[in-house]
Amino acid sequence: MKRGKRYNQATANIESSKLYDLPEAVAKVKQASTAKFDETIELSANLGVDPRHADQQVRGTVVLPHGTGKTVRVLVLARGEKEKEAKDAGADMVGADEYIPKLQEGWFDVDVIIATPDLMGEVGKLGRVLGPRGLMPNPKSGTVTFDVAKAIKDVKAGKIEYRIDKGSNLHVPVGKRSFDEDKLVENIRVLLHELIRSKPASSKGKYIKSLSLSPTMGPSVQLDSQTVISSLTQ
Repeated sequence: MKRGKRYNQATANIESSKLYDLPEAVAKVKQASTAKFDETIELSANLGVDPRHADQQVRGTVVLPHGTGKTVRVLVLARGEKEKEAKDAGADMVGADEYIPKLQEGWFDVDVIIATPDLMGEVGKLGRVLGPRGLMPNPKSGTVTFDVAKAIKDVKAGKIEYRIDKGSNLHVPVGKRSFDEDKLVENIRVLLHELIRSKPASSKGKYIKSLSLSPTMGPSVQLDSQTVISSLTQ
């Protein structure tokens, strides 16, 4: 695959065979981010689990201390007093009778959907259209709740969801190129702590097999996963 001049220049300072510690990897990935926009920095991991088994699923949420740098548009599906609570808490869009039909018709101009439990009978019918887009409210991710104010606050503060795919990989945004290096490092450390805490009891052998960082448009930087994980306890 032929790469552009900018991509090739970005790889010049990255040794493809080298495994970097976390601070150095963050510095390298910021250098490799040369697009004209503020690129998202993403952590990728390959885990030693078999997602075909229900007891080896890895899924959860974590609030990154410095957020992701992205402005999150939040829709709350609620009625009655919960509508007012959601509006007061800073939801971008609130309602049920207006938005449920729009979602059914293919409107998805939103980043996170929160729903109150009493509406899940109606919202559940949207699973076919919301599920593939990662928008389906779910109790495990805290997006099906009567405490809509807390859910909105968490999402706006940088709460993200992570889950493995069929290949036992996950890809999670951990900030923007414009973030200070120490803030990116702290976000990544908090995420890795949560990943380790989420290790399935039935998982045997090496849990975190590989880690890498990459900007939206640039090359990836491979992390020394053993050194990085060891440093979390220091």
